[in-house]
Amino acid sequence: MNHLQQLFEHWKQDENTAPNFSAWRTTPPRAAQTHPFPTDLPAALREALSTRSIDSLYSHQLSAWTNTRAGKNIILATSTASGKTLAYNLPVLAAMIQNPEARAIYLFPTKALAQDQYSNLQSIQSKIANLKSSIYDGDTPQSQRSAIRKNARIVLSNPDMLHTGILPHHSNWSEFFSNLKFIVIDEAHTYRGVFGSHVANVIRRLKRVANFYGAKPQFILASATIGNPKELAENLIEEDVELIDNDGSSRGERHFIIYNPPVTDHSLGLRKSSLLESVRLATDLLNHNIQSVVFARTRRSVEIILTYLQSSIVNRQSEIRGYRSGYLPHQRREIEQGLRDGSVKTVVATNALELGIDIGGLGAAILVGYPGTIASTRQQSGRAGRGDDPAVSVLVASPNPLDQFLAHHPEYFFGSSPEQALLNPNHLLILLEHLRCAMFELPFQKGDGFGSISDELLDEYLEFLVANQDAHFSDEKYFWMKDQYPAANISLRSASPQSIVLQSMTEDGRPWTVGTVDGESAAWMVHPGAIYMHEGQQYFVQEFNLEHQLAQLIPVGLDYYTEAQRSSEIEVLSTNEHSAINGGEKAYGEIQVTTQVVGFKKIRWFTYENLGEEPLDMPPSELQTTGYWLSLSEETVSHLRDAGSWSNDPNNYGPDWLKIRERVRARDQYQCQVCGTVESGRQHDVHHKIPFRAFVREGALDRDQANRLENLTTLCPTCHKKVEQNVRIRSGLAGLGFVLGNLAPLFLMCDPRDLGIHTDPVWKPANNMPSVVLYDHVPAGIGFSQKLFEIHDELIRRAYELVSECECEDGCPSCVGPGGENGIGGKIETLEILKQLQ
Repeated sequence: MNHLQQLFEHWKQDENTAPNFSAWRTTPPRAAQTHPFPTDLPAALREALSTRSIDSLYSHQLSAWTNTRAGKNIILATSTASGKTLAYNLPVLAAMIQNPEARAIYLFPTKALAQDQYSNLQSIQSKIANLKSSIYDGDTPQSQRSAIRKNARIVLSNPDMLHTGILPHHSNWSEFFSNLKFIVIDEAHTYRGVFGSHVANVIRRLKRVANFYGAKPQFILASATIGNPKELAENLIEEDVELIDNDGSSRGERHFIIYNPPVTDHSLGLRKSSLLESVRLATDLLNHNIQSVVFARTRRSVEIILTYLQSSIVNRQSEIRGYRSGYLPHQRREIEQGLRDGSVKTVVATNALELGIDIGGLGAAILVGYPGTIASTRQQSGRAGRGDDPAVSVLVASPNPLDQFLAHHPEYFFGSSPEQALLNPNHLLILLEHLRCAMFELPFQKGDGFGSISDELLDEYLEFLVANQDAHFSDEKYFWMKDQYPAANISLRSASPQSIVLQSMTEDGRPWTVGTVDGESAAWMVHPGAIYMHEGQQYFVQEFNLEHQLAQLIPVGLDYYTEAQRSSEIEVLSTNEHSAINGGEKAYGEIQVTTQVVGFKKIRWFTYENLGEEPLDMPPSELQTTGYWLSLSEETVSHLRDAGSWSNDPNNYGPDWLKIRERVRARDQYQCQVCGTVESGRQHDVHHKIPFRAFVREGALDRDQANRLENLTTLCPTCHKKVEQNVRIRSGLAGLGFVLGNLAPLFLMCDPRDLGIHTDPVWKPANNMPSVVLYDHVPAGIGFSQKLFEIHDELIRRAYELVSECECEDGCPSCVGPGGENGIGGKIETLEILKQLQ
C-alpha cells in the first residue's frame, strides 16, 4: 500500500474527517497517446531530446509541430504538466537551426516563470550551435542589455518590459525586429480583464513595430484549461488561430475531494475554521510523507497557515515554506529548488504557484476555500500529480456562501465548464493610452490601422490626441508632441505600479530588506501598528512612509495578528441606465470609490478573540470604475418598518438625550477620549460603547440601560466615524449586500475579489434611500456592472433561495454574514427585503 492509499484509509476511518467529505470524485489513469518524431525534425533536436530520454511526441505536441510548420498561428490548451513547453519550443528551435538569422520573443506573465522556462530552454539548446537565448526584464543589468539586443536569438521577457523597455526603444532592436519569426505567449489565460485588455494593445504595438521592419511573425500561444481558448487567442492577437486541445499526455489516478468543515454551533451556523482544518489535513499529508502544496486566497492567510503548520510539526520547520508575492527572487528560487529536490515537503502559497513553474511532481494540493473560478480550481489542483503517479486535491470549503453552495451542490462544480476569459482591447481609456505609446514609437500615417479599430474611429481618436496637444498633424502624419515617453506612466496591471520596500535591522544594526508590498495593498498590510508576517516570522510595523515608499519593521513574537478596518464612500459620476424594479430601482454607471483604512483590530491567535481596536488616519485611495446599484423605495422601507423588519433608521435616544450628552461632555472635559482633541466650534459627539441597538429586551428598547453614563464616551467627529466603522451591528441591508456580493461571482464567472460591495442606509446619489452597490474592483471597469444590471432578477431569486434554505437561526457566514459582535443577526430582515424585491 503506497503513502496516498494509507492516508485515504486513515481519513476514511477517522471520525473527525470522514463525515465531512461532501464529494469524492476519482478519475482513472490515462495512457499516453504518442507518435514517432516527425521526419522533418532536425537531427540536432532529435539528439537533444534523446539525451533527456524523450523518444516520441504526445499527440498534441505533434499537432503543434504540424500546424506551426504549415505557417498557422496556434493555441495549445491542454492540462497542467502536459508538455506544452516542449510543444512550442520544438518548432521555434527548428526554425532557428534552419535560418541562422531568425529571432523569437517569448512572453511570460511573471519574471519567475521566465526564469523557470529559461532553464528549460537551456537544457535543449545546449546541443545546438549558434543559438543564444537571454532573459530581458527589469532585473537584467544595464551592462548586459546591449549585448542581449545584439546577440540573443530568443529573448524571454514579460508584457510589462515589452511595453516600457523594448517597444519605446525599438530602434536599438532593429536587427532583432527585422528577423522576428515567432512570438510565443505562454499562460495566455492570465491575459483577461484589464490586464488582458492592456496586453492586447501591447501586441498591436508589437505587430506594428515588427511590420515597420518588414517582419510578419507567427504566434504560438499556450493556455491552461479555459472555456474559450480560441476566442481569447484571436482577441489577443487579432488573427486566425488554430486550436490544439487533443491532450495526449499520460495521467495517473486523480482524486478530487470537497471537504466541508463540520458545524460547531447550529444556531449561529458556525463551522470549524477552513484554515485550521486545512492545517490539520496538511499535517496528515506531511506525516504520511506526501509532498504537497497548500493554496490560500490571501498573502496573510499564507503566513497564518505557515505559522500554524510550523508550530504543529516539531523539528521539521525547514521542510515547510511559504511562497507568495513580496518574497524576494532568491527566496523564491530557493523554495522552487527545494520542491524539485524534495527538501521542501509542504509549501503554502498564493496563486503565484498556480502558473506553470516547474516544481516537480507533488502528491497533493489543498485549496483553502474555493479559488473563485473553476479554471483556477483546475489550475491549482493540477499542481498535484505528474505523469503516472496517483495524486489528490482537496477543496476545503470556507463559510462563504459561494463555497457552501458548491459544497451542497457538488454536481454544479463537476458539471460546469471552465469560465470564459474576457478582454476588451477597445476599452476607451486603455486604447487611448496605447495609441499615445504607439504614436511615440512610430508616427501614424493617415490610413494606418491599429488592430480591429475602423479607420474612421481611429481618425477620431487621433484627432482627439491632437486637440489634447499630445499629437501634431503634419504632412498626412500624426506625430507625438510631448517630451516624455508615455509608456513609463502606464501600468498594465490593475495594482499600483509603485512598491513599498519593507526594511528591518540585523542584530548588528545593518538595514536589510524583508520583502516588498505593492502600493495599493500597503495601506492595509503595513500601516503603523500592523503585524506583518513573512516566512512565519512576525514583524511589528514601526513606521510607514508613503512618500519614501518605505516601511520600517521590528521582528517580534506576539500572541496576536492585526486586521485592517476600511471605510468607503461612493460618488456617482454618470448613470448609463436605470429602471424600476419590484421594491425600488436598479441602475449602473460610472462611479468613484474613495477608500480609507480607518483603524485595525488585534486578533488573538487560535481563539480569534478581539483584543482591541485602534484608530488610524491613513491617506485615502481613489478608484474610478463602474458600478451596479439597487435602491429601496420609500414604500418598501415603510412596509419593512411597519413589519418591524427595519433597523437602519436613526436612533431615538429619548427625551433626556440633550441633558445626558452635556453631562458626558462635561465629565470628559470636552475632550475626545481617543485622540485628546479639545472641542473648538463644533460640539464633540457622544458615543455608545455598547451600541444603542444592542439593548433590545423582548422586542422593546431599554433606553435607560443604553444611556448609562458608563456606556457613553466623548469622541471628536473623526474618531467617532472610525469607531462606528468598527462596530458590527448587522442589519437587513448589510445582509443583502453580503449575500448579493458573494453570489454575484457565480453568475459573472469572475473572481470574488474582482467585486467591491458597499451598503448605505442613506446614500446621497439615490436621494438618500437605502442602497447596495456592487462595483468592478478594477480601474474603468470591465463590464461586470452592466451584466449585474441585466441579471438582477435571477440574482435576487437565487439570493432568496440561499438565505431561506440556510439552517442557521439569525444569520451566519454562509448566508447574510455572521451576527454582530453583540449577537444581533440580520437574517429575518434580509429575507423581508428580498421578498419585497422579488
